[in-house]
Amino acid sequence: MNTIGQTIKTAREMLNMSQKELAQKVRVGTQTIEKYESGESLPSTQTILKLSTVLDISASELIEHSKFLQTPHP
Repeated sequence: MNTIGQTIKTAREMLNMSQKELAQKVRVGTQTIEKYESGESLPSTQTILKLSTVLDISASELIEHSKFLQTPHP
């Protein structure tokens, strides 16, 4: 299963966009994008909405991955 970070990275690369370009469009730091893609950090719901717009993917797909990562598993 893809993580939210993998989904962000794949969508960004499909648009031939650098992490810096994505960060500028979403109005976050480049290191923040790096942390999202590496799984070190999760974007807020508001940032997910911005990412979905910039990357032209559904917010629900990103949110689904985000909830999966935040839910404790037995």
